Amino acid sequence: MRKGKKLLLRWESLLVLVIVLEFLIFGTLSPKFLNLKRLFSGLNQFIPVCIISLFVTYVMITGGIDIQAGSIVGLTSIMVGVLWNDAGLNIFVACIVALVAGALCGTLSGFFVAYTGVQPMVVTLGGSFLYSGLALAVTNLSAKEAYQGISDFPEAFRALSRTELFGAVPMQFVIFLALVVVSYVVLHRTNYGRKIFLCGVNPNAAEFCGINTRAVIMSTYTLSGLSASVAGILLTAYLGTAKADMGAGYTLPIVTAVVLGGTSNLGGSGGVIGSALAALAVGLLRIGLSLNGLSTQYLDIPVGILLVVTVSFRFAGTNPKLRKLFGRRKRQTVISKAG
Repeated sequence: MRKGKKLLLRWESLLVLVIVLEFLIFGTLSPKFLNLKRLFSGLNQFIPVCIISLFVTYVMITGGIDIQAGSIVGLTSIMVGVLWNDAGLNIFVACIVALVAGALCGTLSGFFVAYTGVQPMVVTLGGSFLYSGLALAVTNLSAKEAYQGISDFPEAFRALSRTELFGAVPMQFVIFLALVVVSYVVLHRTNYGRKIFLCGVNPNAAEFCGINTRAVIMSTYTLSGLSASVAGILLTAYLGTAKADMGAGYTLPIVTAVVLGGTSNLGGSGGVIGSALAALAVGLLRIGLSLNGLSTQYLDIPVGILLVVTVSFRFAGTNPKLRKLFGRRKRQTVISKAG
């Protein structure tokens, strides 16, 4: 009985309820929302956000933040295109090179965060500009104009997004679910995952326990960069075009998904299941609002409101002064009723 009650009170259970309510509300307002093919088609462009949020969770548990992932998505996309179209590499070899580049980008930023003590926000903001600039530089190496992008990819590459299980579930979503399992096991069932949590809770205690906190923190940025590259490859395969500005608007949805998923912006707590559910909830929110007439240029407004409200509630819940104030008022209410 207690276990069942505890499960119902978990943050993840609330997120499941939110997703169910989204299906009920948006499905009632627009029957198109309940069409699986249309729904997955809408989610396809949001799957990169879902994938990246899993590993940005690692970063935020250590007390950091990563706002450069969108730039790495664009850099990965254009690298795949240029290496295949202009350098003549096999498309899958080009993907491997791009994955390595994304991991190196994450490692570089992670190094500055872990070993120099510079604020993660500052480092990853600089990384965002740096990797966006590198993406434009790579674009200039191509014979095609930047605005046109690089297209006409091989069918084997496009199959990453065109393949569907049971005639409805796209391969991208299957890859996302596989990464949810992998990231969950790594974070919650391995010594490495426990080190990540300890680095976020108390870095000094982690050092006294013999943990190389700098290496652990740097590695989380490496994984975040690698996940951004995976997302960039899947997005390129889905759209059939490689461009340097892909992922430009991903920062807000990624951070919202991680924070809404229950990961503390101060570090030390969180989980990938919450981030995965929250990312899906945000994606469904955008699709539902879009199907009901809200212009795409305004879709970031409700997401931004959601982020502010979530952070405010989490702050209110952890602030000792506010908790003491509400506790005092609750006691006064009980006394007045008893009297």
